[in-house]
Amino acid sequence: MRSSSIAAGIILILAGLFFLLLPLFPNIASVINIGQHWPLIIVAVGGFFLVGALLGVTGLAIPGTVIAGIGGLLYYQNINNAWESWAYAWALIPGFVGIGIFISRVLEGDLRRGLREGGGLIVISSILFIVFGALLGGGFSFGAVVAILLIVFGLWLFFKALFSSDRSQKT
Repeated sequence: MRSSSIAAGIILILAGLFFLLLPLFPNIASVINIGQHWPLIIVAVGGFFLVGALLGVTGLAIPGTVIAGIGGLLYYQNINNAWESWAYAWALIPGFVGIGIFISRVLEGDLRRGLREGGGLIVISSILFIVFGALLGGGFSFGAVVAILLIVFGLWLFFKALFSSDRSQKT
């Protein structure tokens, strides 16, 4: 409870400082160009959650990576005017959850569990992103999709075997 209060306190202090300093520097809005870079606010909110995770509330890593990841997607889409990419970019969200699970478990000192629990979501998310991107105009050629899927599946098999809980040698 104490570490979550510390994390929440730091996040609130940083947010308050930002809003307090904003009126003191009116030119900052023109430098930042909020109209173009507004998704970075969402990334920053996710970053605050990740700071909380680093300060001991490891469960905050999952919403932190989801919020920051969606903010990153929105930033890419806003900068490139590529809003149609939502047709397949949504498939990355389970991967953001997987990254959050991985970070959470690593912060708890359990790398193997992080790879097992988060890695599966990351692999599934990557496959969905590639497949839907190829089908819905993500700029992937069929040959590249097959090659990437082979690599992803091979990496999944490799890491699954490397970090499996059953260490016995079966032939």
